[in-house]
Amino acid sequence: MGDLFRLQDEITSQIARALQFELTIADAGRLSEHPDVFDYILQGRAAWWKSPYGTNHAEALGPLERALALDPRGVEAQIWLALVLISRVFEVVSDAPDVDLQRADDLVARALAVSPNNAWAHFVKGQVLRAQSRFEDAAIEYETAIAFDRNLANAYAWLGRSKFLIGSVDEVIPPTEYAIRLSPRDRNLAPWYGQIGAVHLFKARTDEAVAWLEKARSVYAGLDYIHGSLAAGYALKGETQRASVALGEARRLSDRYSSIARLKAAPGRLWLEAPKLRALAETTYFAGLRLAGMPEE
Repeated sequence: MGDLFRLQDEITSQIARALQFELTIADAGRLSEHPDVFDYILQGRAAWWKSPYGTNHAEALGPLERALALDPRGVEAQIWLALVLISRVFEVVSDAPDVDLQRADDLVARALAVSPNNAWAHFVKGQVLRAQSRFEDAAIEYETAIAFDRNLANAYAWLGRSKFLIGSVDEVIPPTEYAIRLSPRDRNLAPWYGQIGAVHLFKARTDEAVAWLEKARSVYAGLDYIHGSLAAGYALKGETQRASVALGEARRLSDRYSSIARLKAAPGRLWLEAPKLRALAETTYFAGLRLAGMPEE
C-alpha cells in the first residue's frame, strides 16, 4: 500500500509539472498588444523552458529584463532573471560569467529578503552557491526548495549533483532519477543522465555507466565531459575504437582533454578535492582515459 501511495504522489507530481510547463507556454503565446509585467515574466519563463541545454538565452533574458524594468522590486522577475543568468554560466554560453553570477546572486538575495518561503528563490540560491563551489551550502538550499515545493524537479537533480561534488556518491542517483521521473522532457536531461552515468562509472559499474552516458549523448551531444566519460567507459570495457572516437570528440569540444594533467588542472574540476571521489576517479575515470590513449602530460 505504501508503494501505491508513493506511486500516486509521483504521478500527481508529474501531472503538476507537465501542466505548469504547458500552461506557461500557452499563456506566453497569448500576450496582449501592450504586455504588462506578468506577461513578460511568462514569456521569459516559456523561452527558458523551451530552449535546449547549452543554447543562447537571449530570448528569455529580453522579456525578463523588461519585466524588471517595469517593476524593479518584483520578486518573480528577480527570481527568473537570476535563474536565466546562472543558467548561462553553467551552460558556458555567458560572455561575462563573473558578472552574470554576481548579478544573479544580488537578484536572488533581494527576492529572498521579500519572499523567504519561495521555493524557486531557494532553488536559484542553490544554483548560485553551486556555481561558487559552495556545494554543501547549495545542497541545503535545494533541500529547502524541495520542502516548499515537492514538484520542483530541478532541485532534486542538482541536489544530486551537489552530493556528487561533495563526494557522497551513494546519495546522487535517487534524487536524480526522481527528477527525471517528475520531468521526463526537461531541458536538462542530458546532464541529469550524465551524472547518473558518472556515478556508475566511478563505482566501476561500467555497463550501466555507458548506457546512461549514451542516453545523455543522444539528448545533447555538445557536452565534452559526456564524451570524456564515455571514452573512459568504452576503454574499461575493452572497446578501444569507440573509446578513441569518444576521446576525439571530447578533445574537439574542449582542449582540456589533451592530457591527464591538464584535465586535473582545468577550471571546474573542484570535485577532485573530495578525497573519496578523487580515489574513485583514479581507479575508474582516469584509468579509463589512460587506456583510451590520453597521455599524462
